[in-house]
Amino acid sequence: MLVLTRKKGQSVIINDNIEITILEVQGDQVKLGIDAPRDVSIHRKEVFLEIKEENKKAANIGNVSLNDILKKP
Repeated sequence: MLVLTRKKGQSVIINDNIEITILEVQGDQVKLGIDAPRDVSIHRKEVFLEIKEENKKAANIGNVSLNDILKKP
């Protein structure tokens, strides 16, 4: 893990196209601004983990055959 110290108004650049700027520091909270291309997904970690778990659940459909899926009611 890379650990950096930044002050309000300072930035970090990732991969030439993502800029993270420190916007505000209040007590133990830091407000970040993230400038990235639209095709880059940005989520808070807890939201990312929930999305990942839901995707796992959706992918685990069990032992269902193609014939079962194609059957019409």
